[in-house]
Amino acid sequence: MSRSPAEPVYGCPLIRWLLAVALLALPALPALAQAEARKTLEECIEIALRQQPTLRAAAATVAAGRERVWEAAAAYLPQVSANYLASRRHGSPSSLSNINAGGGETRPLYATAVALSQVLFDFGQNLELIHAAQASAEALAADADTLHDTVVFNVQQAYFALLAAYRLRDVAEETVVQNEKHVDLAQGRHDVGLAPRFDVTNAQVQLATAELNRVTARNNVSLGRETLRNALGLLGPLDFDIVDSLEQPRSEVSDAEALGLAYANRPELKSLAALERADIERIKAIEKDYLPKLTLNSNVTWSGSRYPLQETWNFGGLVNLSIFNGGLTTAQVGEAKANLENLRATEDATRQNVTLEVRQALLNLRQAAESIVVADKGLQQARENLTLA
Repeated sequence: MSRSPAEPVYGCPLIRWLLAVALLALPALPALAQAEARKTLEECIEIALRQQPTLRAAAATVAAGRERVWEAAAAYLPQVSANYLASRRHGSPSSLSNINAGGGETRPLYATAVALSQVLFDFGQNLELIHAAQASAEALAADADTLHDTVVFNVQQAYFALLAAYRLRDVAEETVVQNEKHVDLAQGRHDVGLAPRFDVTNAQVQLATAELNRVTARNNVSLGRETLRNALGLLGPLDFDIVDSLEQPRSEVSDAEALGLAYANRPELKSLAALERADIERIKAIEKDYLPKLTLNSNVTWSGSRYPLQETWNFGGLVNLSIFNGGLTTAQVGEAKANLENLRATEDATRQNVTLEVRQALLNLRQAAESIVVADKGLQQARENLTLA
């Protein structure tokens, strides 16, 4: 029996079977996509390290500090310059050619010069300036490490805060469900005369409180997602979820060991130590202004009113010594020493803050570990009570 041209193609059994399979698979696709769109903590940290604009700014600052090292090193290398002049000048023949004659005359003037200068000896001033620039670059790199650690910490904090918000939301949802059952139970007991009206209203009040807590818990989830998005450095909305992995391995560390690790690895302390070295080298360099400097100068000039030009050259050494500059060098040395004392005091204060942070973290860690043990005991007792009930 042949099919009429007007008969729809959906009448074919094979086509109907394929459509049914496709329709059944459609609801599973979003769930599959949602299951795949989950990021672990490590993946979130990788995203933040790529996306955070503050890290890009820190990298640019470090690159600028490295270039300043080359700026300081440039003074150690020969300085070569060249110039060319083409002009016309008017004057008497005597002024132009040292020959006494009357009248005025206009002549062209061409001049080409190449100059070279090289610092021969400055008592190590340039070398100390190079060391100061290198130490400053190390300080900038340590500051970038501090920012890197801050970004990682913010991601970790936002990640686990969001996981906690998810679990608290689930608890709030379950609490609402349980309170709804309590309202139904109280209403049923009241309807048959086994409970007063107060039990119903009390259950309704508890339900309203649970619903309010649920609204707060849902909002906390939204806030947690925004906090994580900001920590990741993303401009658009957070288009993925995170893996639920609150369980972390427990670690034990002594106070002395933790403080030793902090003092050795905290980039803030490394930055301050590098800045102190930079200031020490800078003080040495400024003090060299009291001493003479020897510079080699050479100059070759070709000049004349017509080609070929006449060549002249000079070659010699220059000794420069500042005898009196109004106390400028003394004031600069005093300022640099005061800045050094400021850095040393700042380092002591930072070390005290690091000590406080480490000890607070250890105390909080121990409190959390003890709280987990107590909570586990309470959970076991609650399960036993449920079994007995």
